[in-house]
Amino acid sequence: MTPSSDVPPEPDQSALDLATRVFLALRAAGETLATAESLTGGQLAALVTDVPGVSDTYLGGVVSYATELKISLLGVSAELVEEHGVVSGPCAEAMATGVRGLTGSTWALATTGVAGPTAQEGKPVGTVYVGIAGPGRVEAIELSLDGDRPTIQEQTCERALAALDSALTEQVRRESRALG
Repeated sequence: MTPSSDVPPEPDQSALDLATRVFLALRAAGETLATAESLTGGQLAALVTDVPGVSDTYLGGVVSYATELKISLLGVSAELVEEHGVVSGPCAEAMATGVRGLTGSTWALATTGVAGPTAQEGKPVGTVYVGIAGPGRVEAIELSLDGDRPTIQEQTCERALAALDSALTEQVRRESRALG
C-alpha cells in the first residue's frame, strides 16, 4: 500500500509531551477536560486523544465552526456575537463556559480566531483567542500568531495546552499554600 498524502502528520513531540503533562496533572487531581473548537477544527481534541490513557480525563469536544452552533450548542449569546464577534475574547470565554456546562467537565479549553488565508471581522490572520474555564476562573488569552493556516492551527493547540498547564500548576500552588 502506498502512503497517502491525506494521512495526517504525527503530532509534534513537544506538543504531545505538553498534552501528556496536562493529562497527568488532570488525572492526579481527579479532574476532567472538554474542548470547544472553531479555528482548530478538532485538532486540539486529536492532539489530546493521542495521549494513551487520556479517556480517564478527556470527556470530549465540540467543533463549532459555524456561528450558529456556537449559539445553539454552546450557548454563546447572539448579543455577545453581535457586540464582540466570534473572533474575540468574550466569545472564547463563552465557548469554554458552554462546553464545560454541556459536558460537566472540571476544565474546558476553547479556540477561536483567524487561521487564514483572509482576515475575518476586521481581524488579521493570526489573531487567536483561547478560552479557559475551570474552578473559579474564566479567562481568554489573546494571541498574535504568524504562519500559514496549518501553522497557526498547530500553534493555537500548543498555546491552549500551555495555558491550561499553567492554570493547573497555579491551582496546585494555591492549594498547597492553603494547606500549608
